[in-house]
Amino acid sequence: MNADLVIDPVIDKAGLKEFIQLPNQIYGEDPNWIPALDMERMGILDPKQSPYFEHAEAQYWIARQNGKAVGRISAQIDQMSLEANDSTTGHFGMIVAIDDPAVIKALLETAENWLKERGMKTAQGPFNLSINQEVGLLIDGRNTPPMMLMAHDPAYMGGHIEAAGYAKAKDLLAYIRGTDFLFPEKWRRMAERRSSHVTMRMFDMKNYNRDIKHIVSIFNEAWHNNWNFVPMTEKEVDHMAKELRPLIRKELAWFADIDGEPAAFIVCLPDVNGAIGDLKGKLLPFGWLKLLWRLKVKRPATARVLLMGVRRKFSDGILGQILPFRLIYALESDLYESPIKQVEMSWILEDNAPVKRMIETLGGKAYKTYRVYKKAL
Repeated sequence: MNADLVIDPVIDKAGLKEFIQLPNQIYGEDPNWIPALDMERMGILDPKQSPYFEHAEAQYWIARQNGKAVGRISAQIDQMSLEANDSTTGHFGMIVAIDDPAVIKALLETAENWLKERGMKTAQGPFNLSINQEVGLLIDGRNTPPMMLMAHDPAYMGGHIEAAGYAKAKDLLAYIRGTDFLFPEKWRRMAERRSSHVTMRMFDMKNYNRDIKHIVSIFNEAWHNNWNFVPMTEKEVDHMAKELRPLIRKELAWFADIDGEPAAFIVCLPDVNGAIGDLKGKLLPFGWLKLLWRLKVKRPATARVLLMGVRRKFSDGILGQILPFRLIYALESDLYESPIKQVEMSWILEDNAPVKRMIETLGGKAYKTYRVYKKAL
């Protein structure tokens, strides 16, 4: 390691604040960079605030060159991930750095050593911090800003990670589609077909916590066999419910109930990133007023389908094909008259052919690619 390059562990609240704010210093000149809100990042990274740390541990570091902060990284081990996937794979994440392969290699080696000391055999990432949060490094599609809870990374980062011995583990895709796209006639007729057993309904804000728990129950069941799946705990559900409440609009979240049982759902959220870009991560003293005005009055022109799922017992056969189309059709019926003109559907595994085919049938175009890397330790 260069004698002028030091990798310092984050050991206190002041260090964590510096860790959170560092990306804005390094990537701030990128016109498509959207700074995350400091308080949102603190809620993810502070063990006192995030329920993730009830089943995981993490360490953060900041790289300094001649005394100046030039990069950061995290390493984390999620016990639920190890159990769910029967693995000895630890994760790295939150990687940000200047365009210097020596800095990036030193950060990765520091994270790797921490993982090896704790018995891990493989490093995989980036995960910020888990599979249920931000995943992957942006490797294609940098010409537009990221949607909410999606990463944005410089072009040089992937090459430097690969030079440090990492290879592709999996690619994840983000699709974009206009809300003015007309459903193909075959699928429109299928979506409009009435059934005495299937009831389409909006998210019920009066029973907010109940419907959030329905969503997570279906999600945990539907994605159980998905790559790197980790179920959400009850406390993580409660935390998510609190975080999403200001954003959820009943007309952007739908259920398909079968004989009264919630069988499938879709959740689309207005893209907060379009409203926070110039806040520089700060809500105080006046950022709150700007954000509330933009979400309630100006309203974003973009949105992201964050979650969708069908219970396993309904996923096979014709119902498994129809329910996702009916959910999207119900959602689109409201979006057509709204200010929202584009919707991102993300993320989608590169080898999830049925979901990719469905989105492409409905006019979706893959426009961003995110990569998860792996390395044997």
